[in-house]
Amino acid sequence: MRSCLRWSLLVGALLGAVAHADPYDLRIYQLGNPAKDGFNYSAQANGNFRIMARQLAAAITSVNLGPPETLGHSGFAVGVELSVVDFGAQEVKLPTESTFQGPLLIPSLHIRKGLPFSLEIGARAGWIEKSRMGTATLELKWALNEGFTYLPDIGVRGNLTRLVNSRDFDITTGGIDIGVGKQFAIGGMVTLTPYVGWNLLFVGASTGNVDFRPDRSLQEADTPNAQFKDVTVFEPLFAAANTHNRFYGGLRFIGGVLQVGAEFSYSIIGKFNDSTSGTERSVPGVLAINSTIGLDF
Repeated sequence: MRSCLRWSLLVGALLGAVAHADPYDLRIYQLGNPAKDGFNYSAQANGNFRIMARQLAAAITSVNLGPPETLGHSGFAVGVELSVVDFGAQEVKLPTESTFQGPLLIPSLHIRKGLPFSLEIGARAGWIEKSRMGTATLELKWALNEGFTYLPDIGVRGNLTRLVNSRDFDITTGGIDIGVGKQFAIGGMVTLTPYVGWNLLFVGASTGNVDFRPDRSLQEADTPNAQFKDVTVFEPLFAAANTHNRFYGGLRFIGGVLQVGAEFSYSIIGKFNDSTSGTERSVPGVLAINSTIGLDF
């Protein structure tokens, strides 16, 4: 059994040495080692991970690109979207394979289907540029009020987003938002719909065993006392203790079946007490500019 473990570690080390990494693939060992007796120890390591995870979670949930009204029970829409995300003055730089140069681009494909009783379901698949990571989102919207001549549309949306194909760690974020908008008809086949909203999001994140000495030699990897040295985990983020507010506003244009939209959003993440380093840490807000073009049937 021990021999098999050694061989698996050797194979892993060899594969790691030759594996290709895209420029923005994350390497979270760069945040510092949280183990006090470990290589590259940092008292701020767990706090660094918390900041990185919360900002990245804000980035992958920075977009609605839809007013509160629903499609109707027989409606269907598909759109290609692009989010341009600015992390502001980052206290903790994204620990990427190559030096991160913002803003971050997240293109995605968004599909929505109308249901009876003013309900709508949707799914979004996104890709984080220059990386092997993606995002997967499921959403459910319910229009509390829509289609009245003199009243605004009001909708509630629940959403769940997960980062996929990330190395050594997982991020899942979900929340609920309330939106207000109003559709204005121009001529026969053209409508403009401005809207605004507020989104409360919960962030959960955890890591597997992280090797804080990925450049260790093959000889060290085959040495029993050194195989698992400097391998540990970051403190997990629990959703109930990691929430933030996102405010957004946008405009949607529909002409025939063509749909075009633009949206701005800003996530206010705030501060937290880093118990390990004994300091209060601030997490810069995340600004996103989003756009979409697609078909609305």
